[in-house]
Amino acid sequence: MDTLWFFEDVNLFQILCPHKFKAYKETHHFNRYHKQDYIYFEKDSSNKVYLIEKGKVKIGHYTEDGKEVVKAILTKGELFGEKAILGEVKRDEFAMALDNQTSVCPIGVETMHELMRDNKSFSFRVYKLIGFRIKKLERRLELILFKDARTRVEEFLKELAKDYGYCCPITGETIVKHPYTQKEIATLIGTSRPTFNAIMNEFKEEQKIDFHRHEIRLKFSA
Repeated sequence: MDTLWFFEDVNLFQILCPHKFKAYKETHHFNRYHKQDYIYFEKDSSNKVYLIEKGKVKIGHYTEDGKEVVKAILTKGELFGEKAILGEVKRDEFAMALDNQTSVCPIGVETMHELMRDNKSFSFRVYKLIGFRIKKLERRLELILFKDARTRVEEFLKELAKDYGYCCPITGETIVKHPYTQKEIATLIGTSRPTFNAIMNEFKEEQKIDFHRHEIRLKFSA
């Protein structure tokens, strides 16, 4: 399993959250949100980064005609708002809670910069993380623009396998236990939920996959 926002099996939450440090512990509080609460809006000041303690967070923006474009759906242990580290002044995206008990750990940009200055190795990993996220987003946008829905579903399944999958030693299948709903996956790959379901059922009939709720078994090479 290759969980994206962990560095060499070290949880960012354990390293960065101010609640873990004695100097911050008594005064630091987690921010808690209900489903569809905005954590920040486009054009808000970009002065914090966030770690997800619990729940899910949607990152996206709105086009000029008001259409929502979803860039990422993040879960426990993941980092967002990271462009503040690079000097972003105003947000160019929104962040919204997707669960009723979403809890995030806010970290001021100055605190983050202090941690990075004190540890060059950690600083390198943070920048590598940001670069990886940009590359992943570019790849997803390329798929949406230039590939058909079936190809987008297949590529996303491979992405899930890399992030959340492991090989079953008995069957040789890749078992993927992921945190997304079907609607969330459909949104991420730029298609409708009925289209996504139809394609998944086609793959199942072709014996390429088997699936139920938050588990997918891949019978092809990921």
